[in-house]
Amino acid sequence: MATVAPPPSKRQRREALERTQVQQDVTPPTIEAGSFKARFVDNDGNQLAETIEVPLADATEKNVSLLLNTLLGREREEFTPYRFRIHIPSSNTVIDNYPTPSEFLAVLRKHGIENPFETTITLAAEPQAVFKVQAVTRMSNRIPGHGEAILAAQFSPKTSSLLATGSGDNTARLWNTDSGTPKCTLKGHSGWVLALAWRPDGQYLATGSMDKTVRIWDESGQPVGKPLNGHAKWITSIAWQPFHLWRDDTPKLASASKDATIRIWIANTGRTEHVLSGHKGSVSCVRWGGTDLIYSASQDKTVKVWDAVSGTLKHTLAAHAHWVNHLALSTDFVLRTAFYDHTKNIPASTEEKRVKAKERFEKAAKQQGKIAERVISASDDFTMYLWDPAQGTKPLARLLGHQKQVNHVSFSPDGTLIASAGWDNHIKIWGR
Repeated sequence: MATVAPPPSKRQRREALERTQVQQDVTPPTIEAGSFKARFVDNDGNQLAETIEVPLADATEKNVSLLLNTLLGREREEFTPYRFRIHIPSSNTVIDNYPTPSEFLAVLRKHGIENPFETTITLAAEPQAVFKVQAVTRMSNRIPGHGEAILAAQFSPKTSSLLATGSGDNTARLWNTDSGTPKCTLKGHSGWVLALAWRPDGQYLATGSMDKTVRIWDESGQPVGKPLNGHAKWITSIAWQPFHLWRDDTPKLASASKDATIRIWIANTGRTEHVLSGHKGSVSCVRWGGTDLIYSASQDKTVKVWDAVSGTLKHTLAAHAHWVNHLALSTDFVLRTAFYDHTKNIPASTEEKRVKAKERFEKAAKQQGKIAERVISASDDFTMYLWDPAQGTKPLARLLGHQKQVNHVSFSPDGTLIASAGWDNHIKIWGR
């Protein structure tokens, strides 16, 4: 039974009333006069523009971002928002959170810069997402079709006009979201369709069901090959091998199951290449990273990192106190969409597609010149943990705020924000 907090006492109510009647000091903080020299570099340390003097009073992150765009000669319609990290001179210290103008001098002096006016400050500029998000004003389409609850959904990497859904009516469906009409029904499973995933090139869709099988379908809804049999219990999650890691046009597929295993399949032949066993409970989520590592979350309270080539365990990430429900990678978006991007320029050859997909992955994963694919895990213990398995098995951060179990987590397309959903009826946005 939940503990109910007692109502406030008379004294507490009186003090609260008095606080509301006292006028707050709204005097703006004083900002020291002066300026500093700013040198702009990208994440690899390459200088972006000439060194320029910036007045402290105007040194907000937004103003500095506008200044950098101007120095780069961009038109206002082409401005890219930037996030800045401050590199302390003659030190390896990096200040991740850009301070306000009133805090700027204090922060620099705290790190040993006594006279900032005579010091050139290096600002590492990280471009933010350029995607424009339209405000939600009304529902555009309500498309009936499934006979039971929808349990999984994913847009095609080719276009947001094509949506796939899996349902408790034992079918998956493809929908045209532009016209608001169903395209086709994928029949074949004898149990609920719990998981689905588009192949990164958008040619095929994989579905996993309570009937213990994985099925592959083409864009017209026709089955491709035979069902993939091998799991002893139902399928909980599916992940395709990233496009730039394909060899000889032979994609692979990972499926997670309640039988506590992950299976790696050769999609063209339906053959099992590896069975990853090591979890002691149901595997709730699987992700295939861009460095050919597979990440799995389980009800045994751990996240495991596997080598996809050899099928061996590399790390066990243990910090959660209850089931781990979901995982997300900072590179999920670029791995899912491969060579498709907002320019709509699709390379002609397979090799060119592979090169573009790899470039997009490396650009999204690179942190200070190194590939750093980060993982976020969500759990029934009301918390999330941020990990960088390349650095070790200790979490980088613990994210607290949900009041009940966290059942879903996702990175923004540019990897800088994290969204989480929990049973406390809240969706929270977190800055990385």
